[in-house]
Amino acid sequence: MSQLPILTMTNSVAALIIDEDGRYLLQLRDDVPDIWFPDHWGLFGGAIDGDEGLEEALAREMEEELGFVPDAATYFTRFDYDASFFGRPGAVLTRHYYVVSVSAEAEKDFQLGEGQRFRFFEPQAILDGLRIAPYDSFILWLYLSHDRINFYSP
Repeated sequence: MSQLPILTMTNSVAALIIDEDGRYLLQLRDDVPDIWFPDHWGLFGGAIDGDEGLEEALAREMEEELGFVPDAATYFTRFDYDASFFGRPGAVLTRHYYVVSVSAEAEKDFQLGEGQRFRFFEPQAILDGLRIAPYDSFILWLYLSHDRINFYSP
C-alpha cells in the first residue's frame, strides 16, 4: 500500500461568489491525493501566506484560481478549527469567508487557474446534496439559510 501525502492545515480565506442571477460559483477541485477534499466542489480561495492580510490573500487567491480580482468583498463569517488534537494545545486555525458579487461582464473574463472546472449553481442545487468540501458546504448552507435561523442565547 502506498503512503498518502501529508496534508497541511493553515489559516485560509474563501469567497462566496454570487452572480447577478443569484447563482453561486463553485470550483471542482483537482482529483489528486495531496489536497483537501479532492474531486469535490468548493469555494474559490486558499491559504493565507505569511503576514498577508485577509483581503490581500483573498485577492491573490482569486487571481491565481480564477484570473479575477474583485472590486469589493464583504466579510461574512469565519470557521475556527481546534487543532489541539495534533498535540498543539490551544492551536486554532481559521477559514475566513467573504461574499463577492460579480457582474455578467466580469464573468466573461474568468479563466480557471486551479481545479478541473468551475460552474455556477442555483441555491437549491447546493442545498440538495451537491458533493461539496464539508467546511464550504456548511458555510454555503449557513449563508443560504440565514433568514430562517434564530440565534439562541440563554
